[in-house]
Amino acid sequence: MKTFKPRLFHYQLPGGWTLLAGATDADNDYLSTELAEPDDWWFHADSVPGSHVLLRAKPDEEPSKETLRQAAAVALYHSKARNAGLAPVHCTQARNVKKPRGVKTGTVQVAKGTVLKVRPDISFAVRVSGAPKTDDQ
Repeated sequence: MKTFKPRLFHYQLPGGWTLLAGATDADNDYLSTELAEPDDWWFHADSVPGSHVLLRAKPDEEPSKETLRQAAAVALYHSKARNAGLAPVHCTQARNVKKPRGVKTGTVQVAKGTVLKVRPDISFAVRVSGAPKTDDQ
């Protein structure tokens, strides 16, 4: 049996926030259904294929609107809308993201959240080589 080794993009945002993005549908599935904690923030570009992006929650600290906008901009950058101008990105806490039974890999259902209009951008994010260690690695 082949073991799955997820390929995740790992970024540090200003303020010490950790951001993870899936590279493939299988990586998105893993990120959203296994790695995500309920208080983490989840992002995905609206109506286009792209990475699921996870902003790791910090104990006793809520992300600012600017941090959420930065995470949304990274999600848009890792989507088919990378060359778009202003575009919508879904934002919700991971507790609102579920994978319905029988849907294709990388497909999830979002119960509630908001939509942020941002431009694709990663200029403020620092790419960290290698994904963070998880319990499965």
